[in-house]
Amino acid sequence: MVTVAGKVVVVTGGRRGLGAALVDEVLARGARKVYSTARSEYADDRPNVVTVALEVRSADSVAALAELATDAEIVFNNAGVLLPSPLLTGDLEQVTETFDVNVLGPLRVARAFAPVLAANGGGALVNMHSVLSWLAGSGAYGASKAAAWSVTNSLRLELAPQHTHVVGVHAGFIDTDMVSALDRSKAKPADVAARIVDGLESGDAEVLADDVSVTVKSALSGPVEHLTFSAAG
Repeated sequence: MVTVAGKVVVVTGGRRGLGAALVDEVLARGARKVYSTARSEYADDRPNVVTVALEVRSADSVAALAELATDAEIVFNNAGVLLPSPLLTGDLEQVTETFDVNVLGPLRVARAFAPVLAANGGGALVNMHSVLSWLAGSGAYGASKAAAWSVTNSLRLELAPQHTHVVGVHAGFIDTDMVSALDRSKAKPADVAARIVDGLESGDAEVLADDVSVTVKSALSGPVEHLTFSAAG
């Protein structure tokens, strides 16, 4: 079980949306320091927040973050991208970017921080997936999140010997800029962040951050043709 109080935390994609809510949540629970990243430099006037420019598509950028944050004990892999990319007809460069950011990006971060976490007692790695990991119909985004789910499940096994707790998070639509154009029911980022940190501190391996994720997860044993984007409501 990993508690947040007194810990040093990394949140990728921490400038806005769910990432910003995660930064707020861990600070509220007593995190000692938070490294919060975005693609470009930005400011946060809170003394225990260190802002860092990070490009998860760049191994050098990820390595530089790990070299800076050698005191990290908990890493939230939150940075991601949503591009309109049907698998058959979408721009293949956008499909490639989606997988590079959403799958290889978190993997780069995990590989870079694994020795850091090991040196600091094991700690935790928390990866953000999506309810669309389990639902067909969202093109490259859903496919990338399905791949990220698989990566997380394998990382859980590979990181167990160094006592790093790995958490996979599934969430439906969250009221952020990423899905602002979608006319769907959306959860508040602060509520999702609280459920994620609750799950981490309870020792959960998987967090279903909202009701739609619970519903869809329960349908995984049913016919595969029922697992479509429209089924999420």
